[in-house]
Amino acid sequence: MLLSARVSVRILWCYRRPARVRPASHRATTASVGSSIVVGPSNKCTHGSPSLPCLFVFSTFSILTTQIPEPDTIMTELRYPLHPDIVPRLDPEYAAFHDEHLIALPQAHDLAWDPKIRSGPTVPGSSTPLEVGSVKDYSLGKFEVRVFTPEGTAPSAGWPVFIFFHGGGWTLGNINSENAFSSNMCKHANSVVVSVDYRLAPEHPYPAAVEDAVVSLEWVRDHAKDILHADPTKIAIGGSSSGGNLAAILALKAPLLSPPVKVIFQLLIVPVTDNTADVSGAQQKSWAENANTPWLSPAKMIWFKNNYLPNAEDWTKWDASPIFADDSQLRLTPKAWIAVTELDILRDEGIAYGEKLRKVGVEVETKVYKGAPHPVMAMDGALSIGKQLVADAAAALARAVS
Repeated sequence: MLLSARVSVRILWCYRRPARVRPASHRATTASVGSSIVVGPSNKCTHGSPSLPCLFVFSTFSILTTQIPEPDTIMTELRYPLHPDIVPRLDPEYAAFHDEHLIALPQAHDLAWDPKIRSGPTVPGSSTPLEVGSVKDYSLGKFEVRVFTPEGTAPSAGWPVFIFFHGGGWTLGNINSENAFSSNMCKHANSVVVSVDYRLAPEHPYPAAVEDAVVSLEWVRDHAKDILHADPTKIAIGGSSSGGNLAAILALKAPLLSPPVKVIFQLLIVPVTDNTADVSGAQQKSWAENANTPWLSPAKMIWFKNNYLPNAEDWTKWDASPIFADDSQLRLTPKAWIAVTELDILRDEGIAYGEKLRKVGVEVETKVYKGAPHPVMAMDGALSIGKQLVADAAAALARAVS
C-alpha cells in the first residue's frame, strides 16, 4: 500500500539527482516516531556535477495512513521540492506545509492510472466539516448529489440553494472530497448546498461532466420545494478548479434550458476557463510565469485536460472553455465572485474571464490571493490564507442570496 507520511524536512540544495527513500515496511500503518531517515550519501556534496538538482533531507518520519493500493514493493522518490524561483514569492505557511507533508507525496499524473487513486484526499490539509442540520445523499441516475441543509426552520419562501462542483481536474475527487467547503457554505451562508458527484474522466470524458451539471440544476429546479425546502428564485452555483469550469459553463447554459433556469450568482474559485492554455504562456501568461509552481504544474494540468478533453477540436468549445463564449451568452450570466491565487498557472484565465463578463455588463468581483498556489481553498485546515479564502467565499455567497 502507498504510505501517506508526515515528514519534517530540511532541504539543502546542491547538484545531484534526487535520491530515494525505501520505507522499512510498506505494509505497516504505523511506525515509531523519531526514526531518522537521511536522503543522500552525506550532508556534503562532493560529486561536482552542475547538471542535476539534489536534495539532502534530514527528517522525522511517522506513517499516518495507507490509502492508495500500490505494488508490493515501492520506492517513494522525494521529487516535489519547492523550486528556488518560486520560494521568494510563496506564502511562508504554505512553504512550511509543503516541506512537511507534500514533498514526497506522489501525484496522480506521475503514477500508472488506477481509479482507486481517487480514494485518497485530493489535497491534504482540509478543515473538519462543520455540523449542519442534515446531510443526505440522493441518486440522480448516473451520479449522486449530497445535500447539506442548515440547522433550524427554513424561511417561509425556502432556503437559498447553492449547487457546488468539486475540483480535481475532471479526473480526481468525489462526493467526499470537499465536504468541509460545502458545510462552510451551508452554515455561514445559511443555504442548502447540493454537492454534485459528477462522472469523471478518463472513463467519462467531455461532455459527461457538463451533462451531469445540467441534470443537477434541473433536479434542483424541479425539487426545490418538495425535497430541498428551498427557494427556486434563489439558486446560486459554484465550484473550484475544474468544478469552477463546470459552474461557469452551467451559468452559460441555464438561460438556454427549456424552461430557462434563473441563476442569481456564480462563485468561481481558481476556475479553468481556457483549455487552450499551455506552458508557452501565449494564451495565458501565468502558465509561463508560474511554470514552477507547486501542486498544479503545467504537466499535471495538461494530463487532466487530456483525460477529459482528448480531442483538441473540443478545447475551444464554450462548454469546455467558457472564455470562448460569445458576448450574447456572457451577458445573460449572473453576477460573479471569482477567486484566483497569485502563483497559480490558472490565475490569468480566471482574471480574463472576469474581465469578459465585466465588459458585457455583468457585475464581477475578482480577488487575488497573494503568495498562494492553486490548492489553498482545500487546505483551509492548515493554512491561514486557505481559511481566509473560504470565509470570503461564504461571505460573498451570503450577500448574494440574502
